[in-house]
Parts: sequence; C-alpha cells; structure tokens
Amino acid sequence: MAMEQTAAKKAAIGRKEMLLITAVALGTLLNPLNTTMISVALARLQEEFRLTFADVSWLISTYYLASAIGQPLMGKWSDLFGRKKVFMLGLLLVTLSSSLAPLSPGFGWLIGFRIIQALGSSALFPSGMGMIRSQITSNQAKALGIISIFSSTSAAFGPSLGGLLLHYGDWPLIFLCNFPFIAASFILAWKLFPNDPKTAGRASDMDWPGVALFSATIFMWLLFFLSLADGFSLWKLIVSAGASFWLYRYELSRSKPFINVAFLRKNMNVTLIYAQFILTNIAFYSIMFGIPSYLQRVQAMDPQKTGLVMLSIAGFSVVVTPLVSRWIDRSGSKPPLTAGTALVVIGSLLMLIIRDQASPVTIFLVLCVLGIANGFNNLGMQTALYDCVTKEETGIASGLFMTSRFIGTILSSSLLAALFGKNITTSHLHSMAWVCAVLGVLMLVLTLRMPGRERVKSG
Repeated sequence: MAMEQTAAKKAAIGRKEMLLITAVALGTLLNPLNTTMISVALARLQEEFRLTFADVSWLISTYYLASAIGQPLMGKWSDLFGRKKVFMLGLLLVTLSSSLAPLSPGFGWLIGFRIIQALGSSALFPSGMGMIRSQITSNQAKALGIISIFSSTSAAFGPSLGGLLLHYGDWPLIFLCNFPFIAASFILAWKLFPNDPKTAGRASDMDWPGVALFSATIFMWLLFFLSLADGFSLWKLIVSAGASFWLYRYELSRSKPFINVAFLRKNMNVTLIYAQFILTNIAFYSIMFGIPSYLQRVQAMDPQKTGLVMLSIAGFSVVVTPLVSRWIDRSGSKPPLTAGTALVVIGSLLMLIIRDQASPVTIFLVLCVLGIANGFNNLGMQTALYDCVTKEETGIASGLFMTSRFIGTILSSSLLAALFGKNITTSHLHSMAWVCAVLGVLMLVLTLRMPGRERVKSG
C-alpha cells in the first residue's frame, strides 16, 4: 500500500512538472515563432507600406535588436523582482503588442509594436528557465533541453505557419495567432508557478551603464552591417569595434555585470560555442528569411505554396531530432555536429543549382538537406554547451546562449539587406549561398576543435 502511494505521489509530481514545462514551453516559443512567421509576409508588407526589402528588413532587425537587449535584461529582472512576475509581465506585453500591431496606421507603428512584442517575449525564456531550475530538481538538464528544442523547432515551423495564415487571411493574422499560446501559457503559469518570495531587489541594482553600453554596441554593429548595402563605412566599423572593447573592459571591472565577460574569458570552450552558434544562426536565418521572399518575388509562388516548400526545413528538423538525440547519447555532441556543419556546406552549395523558374520539387529537396542540418546543429549546439558548463552555471550559460542567437539573427538580417536590399534575383540568392557555405566551413572548423564528450561535473 505504501509503495502504491509512493508511486502515485511520484506520478502526480511528474504530471505537475510536465505541465510546468508545458507552460514555459508555450511561452518561450513565442519569440522564435514570431521571428520567422513574419518572413513569408515580408513581400506582402512591402506592397502594403510601399517599401524596399532594405526598408522592410528593419522589421526583422529591430525585433532582433530588442530581443538581444531584452533577453539578458529580463533575466536580471527575474532574479531581482521574481520569475513569476516577469513571466506574467512578458505575456501581457506580447498580448498588448499582438492586439495593436494589426491596427498599425503606418510602418513605423508596426516596428514599435514589434519591439514591444520582442521585449515581452524576451522575458519568457530567462524567467521560465529560472523557474524550471528552481522547481525541477531531477532530470533538470533534460527539462532545459526540451525547452531549447521546443524553441528551435517553433522557429523552423514559423514560415510554414505564416504562409498558411497569409493564404487564408492577411498579415494581421500572424499577430493574432499568438493568443491561443498566450492564453494556455498564462493559465498554466498562474496555477502552477509558485508565488515569488519577497526580494530586496531594486531597479538601482541593475548595471544600467552596462545595459546602455551593450545596447549602443549592438546598435552600432547593426548600423554598420546594414550600411554595407550602400558601401563600406570605415567610421562605423571603428566606432563599433571601439564600443565593443569599451563594453568588454567596463563589464570586466563590474562585480555584478550586465554581460558576464569574466565567465566568457574563463570558459574559452563555451565562448567558442557561442561564436559557432552565432555563425549557425547567420546561415540559418539568412535562409529562413531570404528564401521565402525569393520564392514569392522570383519564382512567383503564392504564400501558401511558399509555406509548404519551407516546411521542408521544419519537417526534416523535427524528424531527425530524435535520431540525433540517440546519437548524442551514444557518442556525444561532436560527431552529430560534424555531420550537421558539413551538411550546411553541402546544402548551401546545392542552392547554386536553383535557377529562374526552378521546379518546386528541386527547391524542396535542396531545403531538405538544410533542414536536416538544422536538426543536427540545434540539438548538437545545446548539448555541447551543457557538456562544457557545470549545473551551477546553467543559468548564465543559457542566457548568453540566447544572446548569441540574437546576435546571429541580427547579422543575418544585415546580410540580407546587403544582398537583397535593392532587388531580389537568382544571382543574389547564389551570392547568399556562397556566404552560407563559407559560414558552414567556419562552423565545421570550430566543431573539429571541440573537446570530446567529457562532461563537466558540478562543483
């Protein structure tokens, strides 16, 4: 009888933990989902607001900029003021922005509402991860991995979902479709998240100079890369590099820095993983945003067909994930990552066979290779990171991991603005393919220098 009660108690705890993970997962998917859903609507928004691709790319860049700043900022806030409060605040901001964005009277308003959406959704990952770390004591790494995989998969499915919504409605549906996820996450979090303990956190505890310097540095790099479409700007490069060095020196001297550069300097393997993750996201998001606009502008596909073709990336990412998971369990992260980065090179070079009026089947098959590569790289990068940090370092490592993701996405939008800014042609697509192939080679080199599968023990 006692054994049955113990088993029932464990089962109840397991169900509660799974529902808590679901609450966090439904919230954290909002940011990656909204980063990629908009990709299929870019051509429609160009028509609606009479913009060039370079103009409309600000809708992507500012979202990533706000996310890159908001992710560590909201992470600090959740530590200071409470994880449940910050998580709920994030959901409310996403609700507000998703309600108002469809009513935007102009493109500037739409950018403003997207920034609010980015800040709100950025609150969900760090506060949600912190909640899981505090509430789930067994199989914690597995729970954190589920959230990370959930986020990556939702990013891959974004264009396909966006294509369907655009086919049956118009671009406002891309914002309105957030509400089921928001409602489910809000109800579960409200019921399952424990109330925040009383904290002595104050706004003055934030490293506000560090926040301002980090924001200015990211913004200057964004301006530099976006300006490449009109030519090389030496002064912007000098200012960006100078701001980066200043940020590094300043944060190194702080006892409670906004960006923990001391952690990065101490953990060189982790730093190189972040560098590789930046390269991975430049390649992935260049394809995720570049291909839909190319298919609609050059191949004359409607949004629904575009979404179905882009399903190749999402579908194969999901299909290979369980296989990659078992491979990692047997051999560690390095072999799957080696295969994944090699497939980035192969898939990028295969894009060179795409010509004007290419068969949708040909394009689909090429993107399948890149989808398989995405599945290998997403899970491989996450497990490689957790192999190199202790459990006590999981929080800071996860936050910086997401920041590096947004830096990569910012650079991808800058690359696309430089290549597709004035016009989109097959020649421009091939230029993007060559850039992604070079990035893939760099990723492969970084993978080959990774240590073996020796896990770091908690200290």
